[in-house]
Amino acid sequence: MRLCMFHPAEEPLERGWVGRIDGEHVTQLAAQTLQSFFTGGGAAREHAMYPLAGVRLLAPVLHPSSVRVFEDQRTFVFANPAAICGPGATVPQNEASGSEPQGALALHARLAGIVGAGDGVAGWTLFAEWRDPRRDPPKDRDFALGLGPVVVTGDELDPDGVEVIVRVDDDERLRARLDGFDWAAARDFAAAGTRLHPGDLLAAPSLAPVEVPRGSRVEIESGGIGVLAHIASRG
Repeated sequence: MRLCMFHPAEEPLERGWVGRIDGEHVTQLAAQTLQSFFTGGGAAREHAMYPLAGVRLLAPVLHPSSVRVFEDQRTFVFANPAAICGPGATVPQNEASGSEPQGALALHARLAGIVGAGDGVAGWTLFAEWRDPRRDPPKDRDFALGLGPVVVTGDELDPDGVEVIVRVDDDERLRARLDGFDWAAARDFAAAGTRLHPGDLLAAPSLAPVEVPRGSRVEIESGGIGVLAHIASRG
């Protein structure tokens, strides 16, 4: 399945609705969030149908209880759930930079697994980790985490070998495959000694960072997932 959070383009909703994308249409599902959809076993009553061209896609998980960003198979850092932003967002200025001159940002494109019921990985989406190279860690990466545009479940996507393309102002800057990451092992490692909740995010190791000048339009594209587009704020 291809799942999303959305609202009709002419009826903005902060949280949005859960939807299933079928071709050029989105079917609204009777669940409040993707987390509750997964908790309910991945099934829900169907409501209205909307043309895909007439809706706005939102971050598929807006308030995860935790975000773990893996640097390798057994090393991760926690990231800021409040920094999640969805498709089409303008990446905000890093507030820690104050009035200093604004330099380029660094984009780390990743694949993120969404935890479902029973601690399993229920689906995958694109994950844009933005960093400000002028700031010292951890504040260099605390202000924007892009997510979207949709979540694709395992019946339609094999996460090993997903090709990702990064474009800056329509110029292709990176093309690589995200492969070799053991999602089941990462899930088990994350869950050891604690509890994972539906909607928790596990982000795989990134591709090579891409420098993004302020004011640029950026697209991260995967043939299996779609295009996650952002604009880097000028400050």
